[in-house]
Order: sequence, then C-alpha cells, then structure tokens
Amino acid sequence: MKVRLSEYSENWTLMFQEETEKLRNVFGDEIVTFEHFGSTSVPGLKAKPIIDMMCMVMDIERIDTFNDKMVSLGYDVAGEWGIEGRRLFRKGGENRTHHIHVYQSDHPQIKRHLIFRDYLRSHPEEVQLYSNFKEKLASQFENTSGYSPAKKAFVSEMEKQALEWYNTK
Repeated sequence: MKVRLSEYSENWTLMFQEETEKLRNVFGDEIVTFEHFGSTSVPGLKAKPIIDMMCMVMDIERIDTFNDKMVSLGYDVAGEWGIEGRRLFRKGGENRTHHIHVYQSDHPQIKRHLIFRDYLRSHPEEVQLYSNFKEKLASQFENTSGYSPAKKAFVSEMEKQALEWYNTK
C-alpha cells in the first residue's frame, strides 16, 4: 500500500463518530466502549488518513461470529494480524479509510495505545517531532511495507517516554 501522509483534519473525528454508530449496529451488546487512537486522533499530527478505532468488547471470541456483517460493510477480516487476542478489520482496500482493532476490554494493548495517544495530545512539541520524522520517512519509502517498519524504533522510544509521563502524573 502506498504511503499517503496528510495534514491533520477535524473530519477524522467525524469519520470516527460515524463509523462508531455503524459498528454499534453490528456488535450491539458486545460493545463496552470505542476509542479513537493512532495518528488521526492527535490534533496537528500528520497521518496516513486511516481512522484507527479501538472497539472494546465483553468477549473477543464472540466477535468472529460478526465477520459476515463486517464484510457487508466493506471490511476485510484480518483475524488477529500479529496480536494475540485482537481482531482486526480493514475498510477501503488500497485506499483504506478505517482500521477497527477489537479487543476484549481487559487486553493489555489497550492501555499502551491510549497512553501514547494522550501523551501526544498533551505534548505538541512531540507531535511536531513525530510529524517531521514521518515526513522524512515518507520521502524515503513509497510503500507502507518499508515505511511502517522504519518508524518502529522511533515510536517504541516515544512510547517509553509516554509511559514515564503517565507513571509520573
């Protein structure tokens, strides 16, 4: 998939909210809550214009029974996709618009994602640093197959800072 970086758009919040309503109709009583996370959830951060959504549910095993409904909404069913206990759904093919990360509400990945998001929202200087880094990588890599692994170490280091920030609040 090609790397498409965009300036932050307030429309991303609306896209999150609209998709939340559609997903409530699919998952119903399984839902505990939704969270908008990832780069599109951070004002001022350049991002691939793909809305990352977390859907926390009561029982992750039940989510597989909704695959046909998700396909009918235009989602690809990607299963765990490298993270045990997650279900990933992707919408839009090569012009992807949404990633739905479904976790059981007690999954440890949830906290990590939300702390990182909140850290960035609270540290505009880090947002600028991260945006600049992403731009640099986007000029070096045409496809996400190179771009995504190249930013892993940078993001891991920033996640450590976010966790330290969270633990001292």
